[in-house]
Amino acid sequence: MRTIGVIAGGHVAVGVVDDNRLVSPVRRYPSYGDSEPLAEMPAESYGAHICREVEAAAQGEEIGAIGVGIPGIIKDGLIEESPNLQQLKGLNLGALLSASFPSTSIVVLNDADAVAAGIAATRGELGKVIRVWTLGTGLGFGRYPRLPGVWEGGHCIVTLDPKEKFCGCGGVGHLEGILGHRAMRLRFMDLEPEEVFQYAMEGDERCRNFANLWHRALAGATASSIHLDGPGKFYLTGPNSKFVETGLLHLFLHDMVKMSPLQGSYFEVIPTSEEIAIIGAAVDARG
Repeated sequence: MRTIGVIAGGHVAVGVVDDNRLVSPVRRYPSYGDSEPLAEMPAESYGAHICREVEAAAQGEEIGAIGVGIPGIIKDGLIEESPNLQQLKGLNLGALLSASFPSTSIVVLNDADAVAAGIAATRGELGKVIRVWTLGTGLGFGRYPRLPGVWEGGHCIVTLDPKEKFCGCGGVGHLEGILGHRAMRLRFMDLEPEEVFQYAMEGDERCRNFANLWHRALAGATASSIHLDGPGKFYLTGPNSKFVETGLLHLFLHDMVKMSPLQGSYFEVIPTSEEIAIIGAAVDARG
């Protein structure tokens, strides 16, 4: 029986996973060059596309488990909220998949949790606690093994400044409102995020101040996780992980975590990989 992993967001990517690795080419919808936008697609159509891609990936073989990683607050297969795919709010994706694939184990999880599971699986660390920040349009916080709860780490509060309201959900003081790609573009209407960090490295005061704030905010959110869940390694991935200065991040984190039993955490930047997330979604579904 086949185990299928799916990552869904602005596009859908599907693969067959066996022994913690991909054993098929990744199917993507829309395919490269296809301009059909999924971000505006009605929820039922979006779910139907996922079902069709899963069926195509199975190639007629029996499916034992399907794991779907998708951004948002997920509870028992129901997408309770998805700020960057707002039309999916209220979609019971788990029920929709179960109707199409009866007698199949179905798991719908936050996409950052899928990344964490994929890192654990591909690095032989399934027996360890894995935490990961995914830095992109929004902010994701993933943990493996998953625990009950909401775990929307990108929306934790890192500032009490009432002017800090750039988060996509509309909340004030959120981590995503500082680190998110969309938030940075709103903050710097005259510069792209890549330019901001380039100018920061070149000594531009405005950009350097923001780069320091960016790193301090990420350190603050990480320190909160350490104080709640203990020390350890934190992986950083996603397209905007290229902006991370690990030395600066460690310096800020050291200033924030002072109790000796909680010290010793560190960061590792790893390449963005859709394949890792697909593997993670499948591994989580397989159990």
